[in-house]
Amino acid sequence: MRILDEKREGLYVIRTLDVLMSSGVGLEAALHTIGQGGYGIISEDFSQIMKQLSSGKSRGLEYELKSMMSLAESDGYRRLLNTLYNNVTQNTDVVDTLRKQGSRMEEERAEEVKKYIEELGGVPETLLSIGMIGPIILSIAGLIPQLLTGDIAAFMSIPDPALISGVVNGGLVLTLVGMMLIGLKAHTKDPGL
Repeated sequence: MRILDEKREGLYVIRTLDVLMSSGVGLEAALHTIGQGGYGIISEDFSQIMKQLSSGKSRGLEYELKSMMSLAESDGYRRLLNTLYNNVTQNTDVVDTLRKQGSRMEEERAEEVKKYIEELGGVPETLLSIGMIGPIILSIAGLIPQLLTGDIAAFMSIPDPALISGVVNGGLVLTLVGMMLIGLKAHTKDPGL
């Protein structure tokens, strides 16, 4: 998914642009470097911008950046493209702005990870409880016909062993399904960073 790739790679692209441009590399050269690969969908986008510019069919870098903003799905990537666009059109201090954006994205990531950890705080204990206690209780239930023999059987009616076996097997399957659903819940809440 494009938005996850943008969120995952956006901070790395900002930091790379910061380092490149702080060391004196121009914007187009920095875009070309990132377009060479390693940054997922953002590398593909920047590579496309550079192809358009080198083909001679483009109206300029500012138009390519503006058109790329319409494709951006994440706010961070859209802000990055807007910063680059403003640098081209208004000659702003792009390095300082990139540093501020990088700090902001780091804070957002930290908040997302903190929220993810809080939401999944009880999942390991729940999985451990279901995965260990459930089978122990079910195995004890399976032993009931063997434990209730002789004199005790005269006072109580003992369920059919086949019925108890079916309940135990069904309980084990439900335990496994429950553990899988809890794991799926944990997986779907992953922020993807």
